[in-house]
Formats: sequence, C-alpha cells, structure tokens
Amino acid sequence: MHPIKTLILYAHPEPTSFSAALKRTAVEVLARHGEEVTVSDLYAQHFDPSAGRHDFKTTADPHRFHYQTEQLHATQQHGFADDLAQEQQKFLAADRIIMIFPLWWGGPPAILKGWIDRVLACGVAYTDGARFTSGLHPSKQGLLCVSTGGTPERFREEDVYGPIDKVLWPLQHLTFDYMGMASLPPFIAYAAPRVSAEQRADYLRQWTQRLSDLPHHNEAAQRA
Repeated sequence: MHPIKTLILYAHPEPTSFSAALKRTAVEVLARHGEEVTVSDLYAQHFDPSAGRHDFKTTADPHRFHYQTEQLHATQQHGFADDLAQEQQKFLAADRIIMIFPLWWGGPPAILKGWIDRVLACGVAYTDGARFTSGLHPSKQGLLCVSTGGTPERFREEDVYGPIDKVLWPLQHLTFDYMGMASLPPFIAYAAPRVSAEQRADYLRQWTQRLSDLPHHNEAAQRA
C-alpha cells in the first residue's frame, strides 16, 4: 500500500486566522499518519482568480474567445499557462482534495472559486459524457473544512441561511460529485469568530480526530 497524497487548498489572507490553524492542524495530523501533503496557499501564492486568454499558451479560435473550448484545446496541446499547469499537476497527483476556507457571502472566497474555474478545466477535471457517476476522477476524495460566522442555529432548515448542505451544494455536488469524486461529509467550525478560545480549541480537537479517522493508504481509500 502507498500513502495517500493529499492536496490542501487553503484560502485565507491572514496567517493568524482560525482557518490557518485548521490548515496547520491538517498538515501536521496527515503527515503524522504518513500521508504526502501538498498545500496550495492561494493568497500566499498570489493566485490570480480571473479567467481569460492569459490562461493559455495556445489558441483554438483567435476570433471568438470561448473558455471551455480553449481549455479543451489547451489540454490536448499542453497549452495551459504555467501557473495553471502546476496546479493541475498537484490536482491530478492527489488522492484527496481538502478545501479549507471561511464562508463568505454563502460561498468560498473568490480566490478559491477562481482556482476551481481556472484549474479544473475541461479535459482535466471533466469532459463531455464524463460527469458525476461517469466522472473522470472516481478514485479521488473531496473534503471541505469550513469556518462560518453564523451559529449552528442560523443554518437550521427553518432559519435564515438554511441547512449547511444546501449552502455547500455547489462545492459538494457540483464540484466534487461532478468530477466523479467521493464527496466526504464536510467539517464545519460554526461561529468561529464568536465562540470562546476553549470552543475553538475543541474544534481543532474534533478536526484532528476527523482527519485521524480517514484512510491514510491508497488501497483503503478507494471507493467500493
């Protein structure tokens, strides 16, 4: 058996944030269990979230820019810009993708959404006829680790935000599931800026346990 390769996508601009503590915990725990861990610290990398012609070294149509067409052409011609090619290699090599981010306006920070838009390109993450149960990446797992400003009560069915599963649907279902990945239940640190230091420490203990309970070798991680 070979150790799991985990790619952590970390999206928070502040190194002293609770999201940063969640990221450090993930790196330490998974490495302790023998995993190969790679971190894409998107803010530290100054990752550009904006898609455009600058994404490509090749051109499928010089007259009309159609992003998906250019992505597929770049996949076939090895024509992605260097920053995207590097992130795509990290993604393709990983058995598990963990996204760690604060919930902003009901979704991930724009820098993480931009990573999804630009890196998970047509031909790399999906293609025609290869989505969901026929997706390209059935051996990969996806896990969200999210901190919120809202309390658990705010995310009840009858309350203002609605259930967290609905809030995270675009990532859980329309990103992980879309690519054929196994979408694991998310880890949520509710009201992280508002709870006590003791509660935040307890969140980190829960996160440690959650990570420790994951499979850490390739054969155990494959879906049945």
